[in-house]
Amino acid sequence: MQKDRKQRWTAQQVLNALQPVGWNSPPSPPPAPAAVKKPVSPTPFTEKLPNRVTLEMVSLPAGQFLMGSPDSDPDAWDSEKPPHQVKVNSFAIGKYPVTQAQYQAVMGTNPSHFKNNSWFKNNLQNLVEQVSWNDAQAFCQKLSQITGKTYRLPTEAEWEYACRAGTTTRYYFGDDASQLGDYAWYDGNSQKTTHPVGQKRTNAWGLYDMNGNVWEWCEDNWHSSYIGAPTDGSAWLINDNDNDYRIRRGGSWFSYPNLCRSACRNFFNRVDFNYYGFRVVCGAGRTL
Repeated sequence: MQKDRKQRWTAQQVLNALQPVGWNSPPSPPPAPAAVKKPVSPTPFTEKLPNRVTLEMVSLPAGQFLMGSPDSDPDAWDSEKPPHQVKVNSFAIGKYPVTQAQYQAVMGTNPSHFKNNSWFKNNLQNLVEQVSWNDAQAFCQKLSQITGKTYRLPTEAEWEYACRAGTTTRYYFGDDASQLGDYAWYDGNSQKTTHPVGQKRTNAWGLYDMNGNVWEWCEDNWHSSYIGAPTDGSAWLINDNDNDYRIRRGGSWFSYPNLCRSACRNFFNRVDFNYYGFRVVCGAGRTL
């Protein structure tokens, strides 16, 4: 007599047999969301200079941004076009433009026109001005010797990247020029003089005075448009001794609001005026 084969049921088969007809198993839970990588926040650090003077720097993350102005901006100049994507490596930039105290600590002199301005008691916290492009370069070289790091002027792309701080608007605070007085010293509120750094509101990356107070020298030679401009954040240089014009950015105490836009470009030869200054960059971002 042939024995019946014993049927072995799995636990799932038992459960299925016990369920009423038409019953569907509950849906599987959704997969856990992928971890979101938080953007790197700017990181501050401080350099110690002679005479107990300090230089505050902010390390910015690498990134990509749209440089220049669109045709929709009524104040845009042809030199600000075409707008183009630029990738920028990490770097550190001055939290403020270089002050008279910092310039004097490094160079041993203060060339500023407004150094004897009686309107302010703390004149040395005013920005250094009346410095040429060559003066700014000399400061960077001396600062590099003091700190053992490589300091230089920002490239034009680095400057706009730092100024915008992730924005695409006309100003780093938006499109409304009527708010400029909260962020910058310009023709409408400067009383025709420079002012101590850090008195106005910062951009999103904690940088002060990116607009107004003094025009800031950049490394690049002047070009009349962005056609052919580098897209890697490097300085756009010309190996031509006849091209003596260098970029300046940000507007000054002497400027109208349209000259303080994030994308506004200007140039001059390497001379000094009392509305020319600069801020420094340390070649690569610093990990603390």
